[in-house]
Amino acid sequence: MSSTKIIRIMTALMTCFAIIALAVVISKSSLNAESDDSHYVAQYNASGQMLLPPNDIWRTWVFVGAPFTPNALNNGAAAFPEYHNVYMQPWAYNEYKKTGAFPEGTIMFKELQLTLPPPDFKDGSRTEPSGRGYFPGAFNGADVTVKDSKRYAATGNWGYFDFNHHEPKAPTTAAQPRDKCAFCHIGSAKKDEVWTQFYQILQ
Repeated sequence: MSSTKIIRIMTALMTCFAIIALAVVISKSSLNAESDDSHYVAQYNASGQMLLPPNDIWRTWVFVGAPFTPNALNNGAAAFPEYHNVYMQPWAYNEYKKTGAFPEGTIMFKELQLTLPPPDFKDGSRTEPSGRGYFPGAFNGADVTVKDSKRYAATGNWGYFDFNHHEPKAPTTAAQPRDKCAFCHIGSAKKDEVWTQFYQILQ
């Protein structure tokens, strides 16, 4: 076999090895990206503001409950006159179920949702085929809590964020001061500043 043929064969083999190596790197990168998505934690900008999780990802998380405080039952001025649709990352939920404690990085994402208009009755309820009641309508902003004992030691190890009480949701927002949200959670939430008394799957 001539030296020219040997060189060609060696070149072809090296090209094949390079392609295989590149494929392995791409595959590992893809797996890492998937791992990051499956273990989503709060993201922040350079100013320390939390970024709204992308692509409505919270709606794929574990749904833990939906307390509802309509205006009609709160003298027409409920602080949150909406459904409170609360979601938690799957990895954090799984860890909580194993240990009974909320792990660092846990996000409780509360997406607010108005009742379906127009109301048929003064209390804001309406009649649908299933009966008279309240039915979910348009989304109306979100509030988010994040467990991070280093960042938020001053507010009981949780950070509290208001991404607007209207749409669209704010793309970023700063943590709320202690007297805005934390004091109520610290004083009344059942477990580790989380309203587990309202979420049966967290009992």
